Amino acid sequence: MKRSSNRILTTHVGSLIRPAALQEFLRARQSGKPYDQTAYDACLTGSVAEVVRQQAQAGIDVVSDGEFGKSISWSQYALERLSGFERRPIKHDAANPFKRGADRTRFAEFYAELDAHDGVATTVEAICTGAIKYTGQAELQRDIDNFKAVLKSAKVEEAFLPVAAPASVIPDRKNEYYKSEADLQAAIAAAMHTEYKMIVDAGFVVQLDDARNAVTYDRMVPPATFADYRKWLAGQVDIINHAIEGLPADRIRYHVCWGSWPGPHVSDVPLKDIVDLILKVKVGAYVIEGANPRHEHEWKVWANAKLGPGQVLIPGVISHATNVVEHPELVAERIVRLAKLVGRENIIAGTDCGFAQGPFHRRVHPSIMWAKLEALVLGARLASKELWQ
Repeated sequence: MKRSSNRILTTHVGSLIRPAALQEFLRARQSGKPYDQTAYDACLTGSVAEVVRQQAQAGIDVVSDGEFGKSISWSQYALERLSGFERRPIKHDAANPFKRGADRTRFAEFYAELDAHDGVATTVEAICTGAIKYTGQAELQRDIDNFKAVLKSAKVEEAFLPVAAPASVIPDRKNEYYKSEADLQAAIAAAMHTEYKMIVDAGFVVQLDDARNAVTYDRMVPPATFADYRKWLAGQVDIINHAIEGLPADRIRYHVCWGSWPGPHVSDVPLKDIVDLILKVKVGAYVIEGANPRHEHEWKVWANAKLGPGQVLIPGVISHATNVVEHPELVAERIVRLAKLVGRENIIAGTDCGFAQGPFHRRVHPSIMWAKLEALVLGARLASKELWQ
């Protein structure tokens, strides 16, 4: 994994806003309508090439393929790459922890407006009805090949592919096959190991996206206790480590955020209360949300929390959830204060979360997304001047 040896490198969380032409094909795929496979393949290849070119042009050092090859959301795409699941019309289930939460309870009127505006309408749910095995090798290899082809001519430092961490794989799933939730999660971890290994073997850094581990606090406590949540989270860390066992830690990034939605987030678990468990995930870099106003103050956590030898912190210094473009001087300030705590070579500047949570769901306008990434790069340059003066 690249390090900031002589300047602050830049990256982002991975998911970028899909172009309209690609969305048309993805819309047809999702709705089960016929489409021209050859034309879709050509559009996907061209779209990946263009988004990599745009990242390089903006000055991003460690780039992704934008997650353009996934036809569903960042966490649900695994439905197309794992056996053992079927989708059924959703039934109301008040006990499902992912359909409630303290934030949504307290600000119910706000969330009603937000859901209406975003067009949130889940009509099907995923049910595990058989043995879970990884079946997405061909689709993943297509994504790898598309990415490799454009990287031959792109002037970037490194490339990564973002995928779901075990807890975030189809997180609202139901189990009708395995004896326990633990058995189900173990099966998911074993299956997803195939995806993680293919990405690493292809020469890329793999990023494990994990919103559920932090978000579950809001959905679990109360009625459960904080101790109950800590015990659950520790178990999830064990599952992640099982899923990446045997893979080189310095080729893996672990992304933690408190959910991408632009809500109050007043019941988020504090980073200081879980950072010790996060640091037990055996990876080379931690990508942690830090630019939104509910968590920006948590840069102070790194005065006491210590990275392991060779590990890198990739803090979010740009928010994905506001159309306000951060000033480069603010970005530089956020980078410098962290670099002084963990070491300038141990920082890569990043974003809080993906700019698109699925093919059709974005947080900002595309033009603002690129303006934010440009501000990230400019801020990193200012920080580099100060840190390497």
